[in-house]
Amino acid sequence: MNTPNIIAVAALSILTAVGAHAQGFEPVQPLKIVGSRAQLEAEGAAASRGGNVYGDVVASPLTTRPSQLDRASVRAEAVAAAHAPNQNLDRRAFANSEVPPQFQGPQGARPGR
Repeated sequence: MNTPNIIAVAALSILTAVGAHAQGFEPVQPLKIVGSRAQLEAEGAAASRGGNVYGDVVASPLTTRPSQLDRASVRAEAVAAAHAPNQNLDRRAFANSEVPPQFQGPQGARPGR
């Protein structure tokens, strides 16, 4: 009766030992510098002048007319929109994707997306 327990413990300990050594660990590889400091600085400066080659934004010409509103009126509109009680409402959060009238703003703003 004691022998099966000893065999089971031995088998589990062997599996545990094998599992502990299964994954190898490689330390951080040393840095390999190829070139002098001046050469690397020149390459870095040229890369920084080249712009963001991985950027998603492509510079495009202005196709719309700039707004004729002054800065103060745009800021007033932004502050009013930020303080609106229904600014974060999403119509998908309500039944039948309809925002109830009690949550809609008095100025007829469109609260959903």
